[in-house]
Amino acid sequence: MTDHPAPAETYSGRILGFTIPARDVRGRMVRLDSVLDDILAAHDYPPSITHLLAEALVLTALAGSLLKEDGAQITMQAQTENGPVRLLVCDCKNGALRGYADFDAARLAELGANPSLFGLFGKGHLALTFDLPEGRGRYQGIVPLEGDSLGEAFQNYFVQSEQVPTLIRTAVSSGPKGCRAAGMLVQHFPDGEEGRERLHVRLDHPEWEHVAVLAGSIRHEELLDTGLSLDALVWRLFHEEDEVRVLHGAELSRGCRCSVEHYEQVLARFPEEERVEMRDENGMIVVDCAFCSRAFPISL
Repeated sequence: MTDHPAPAETYSGRILGFTIPARDVRGRMVRLDSVLDDILAAHDYPPSITHLLAEALVLTALAGSLLKEDGAQITMQAQTENGPVRLLVCDCKNGALRGYADFDAARLAELGANPSLFGLFGKGHLALTFDLPEGRGRYQGIVPLEGDSLGEAFQNYFVQSEQVPTLIRTAVSSGPKGCRAAGMLVQHFPDGEEGRERLHVRLDHPEWEHVAVLAGSIRHEELLDTGLSLDALVWRLFHEEDEVRVLHGAELSRGCRCSVEHYEQVLARFPEEERVEMRDENGMIVVDCAFCSRAFPISL
């Protein structure tokens, strides 16, 4: 029998999954640094938007890691009609992350340095869309954009829309060396990770209460501590449990999927008369990618 070396511990840029079988709990952790900087570098965002988008990317990575099928995609949209942030959108597919924010800079500046979630969006909504591979369809859940943070709004989504007891914690830090963000998602299924009966009326389940107290003790500085592996952090939280299974998940990357070929395929679906109207004085159709802030001239 060949001995296989134990996988290296996860510090950043990769999902860490874990389960606590005796408590019927699953969890995910992630820490982003260089990947986050690569995504944020496409736009010169003000600090409040940098913080918001960093948290959104962490949450999208965590939620995306719950999809088991290769090629599945999750898209997160936070949108409003009356707030300074008009649209926040992120998606994750096979570990490839991307995201951007559209906002009114003048109105944003009026909010000061640390605007609340309500200040940024006003009365908005949060939508999560899950696209399954091979044409197996999609499903979407929409909830009000409520709470003190985007992480709390995500937590409300899983409790209200998915009807799964969920605890989410996030942390974001910006400094001279760039932006770092991290997060943890913990969920309870009464019959194991797949689950059957939902616990939407059983949030006082003793197993869930126990795990929620332990998981809720995590501190922001622990999530962001680059010298502390995520494996060690799981152990620190749950070392008294009889068994904790750890799974080293997908490696994350900046994943804008724009290309000339992609946009040619999209534009080819439009009637010729509509493509004529899109062309500029040089006969080119210029497509701007909001995610990576690049322009693609198409001669279709």
